[in-house]
Amino acid sequence: MFSLRGKTFLVTGASSGIGQQIAISISNHGGRVIAAGRDMNRIQETLSLLEGEGHSYHLFDLSDYKDITEFISKSEKFDGVVFNAGVIDYTPVKFINEAKMFKVFDVNFKGSVFLSQQLIKNKLINKMGSLVFISSISSKLGVPGTALYASSKAALTAYAKVVASELANQKIRANSISPGIIVTPMTEKAAEAVTDSSVKEAEKDYPLGYGTPLDVAGLVIYLLSDASRWMTGSDLILDGGLTLK
Repeated sequence: MFSLRGKTFLVTGASSGIGQQIAISISNHGGRVIAAGRDMNRIQETLSLLEGEGHSYHLFDLSDYKDITEFISKSEKFDGVVFNAGVIDYTPVKFINEAKMFKVFDVNFKGSVFLSQQLIKNKLINKMGSLVFISSISSKLGVPGTALYASSKAALTAYAKVVASELANQKIRANSISPGIIVTPMTEKAAEAVTDSSVKEAEKDYPLGYGTPLDVAGLVIYLLSDASRWMTGSDLILDGGLTLK
């Protein structure tokens, strides 16, 4: 039920961290990967780690609508898409400005919306396909400094549910995952804005500790595979027990 053999998947933000591990895990389960990102060297590194043959990559910026439409014009059909590309932002409300808002929403929300819209409009998702949107547990909390990031992810979660309702008659599923803190190069860089002691202190709120990209990839494989063929419109919390309290 978890086999992805003979199927093709697009993964955005596949250059590193969660996206890279998702691409690797898809290949481990027999799937063919189209890795998307902005950095050629890092994308090629991801491809070198994939198991099997036939994988490829596309360079495009999700915040640039022209890049998306050019990609679509040359795109093949997919059995599943993982909308993983995103940026983290820590900005207290009083310091929010238009530039910061556009930067966060253009990648975390608008890019995934327009990419999925173009894929759907051009009928590039196969019947029984699966769309997976990587949201965040931040969308359900009120952590200081995460107003823009949390709002962009909350919008993405809501969008995924609407997509699920509109595509159900085509037997195409759409779900979102809301992970807690996952240790990646991006989160480690973001943590530089706060003290090391506060990062360690925050981990105490996670009964199972911070997560790893492999933890997210495992759930993505489930959502892409036939094992989840009766699941759509769900937002799955993956937080190591954070919200138990």
